[in-house]
Amino acid sequence: MQLISKISANLWLAAGVVGSLTVAAIVFAVWVCRMHLLGAVAFYFVVWWITLFIALPIGIRSQIETGGTVTGTEPGAPNVPQIRERAVLTTLLADVIFMAAAIILPFAGL
Repeated sequence: MQLISKISANLWLAAGVVGSLTVAAIVFAVWVCRMHLLGAVAFYFVVWWITLFIALPIGIRSQIETGGTVTGTEPGAPNVPQIRERAVLTTLLADVIFMAAAIILPFAGL
């Protein structure tokens, strides 16, 4: 988690890491697993979004839990959302899931 925090501290570094890991996973699926480019992009998109919803609540504390509710906001809203950290974590998890699925799918005849 400390490496993810360091990467996400800089917007451009986080965007570069997310972008290059995404491209690397899609290139892996196209060249190694013989998926079609558009199919690989669509499948990665679905895996990334599902993984995002899994990673969003990890380690998040609400305003009620921290005791600092801001007037006009939902009390259950995160105190510190850490969106960049979530994007990097989501990309790392999605890459592993996507590449594993890309390797397994040809054996299933899909």
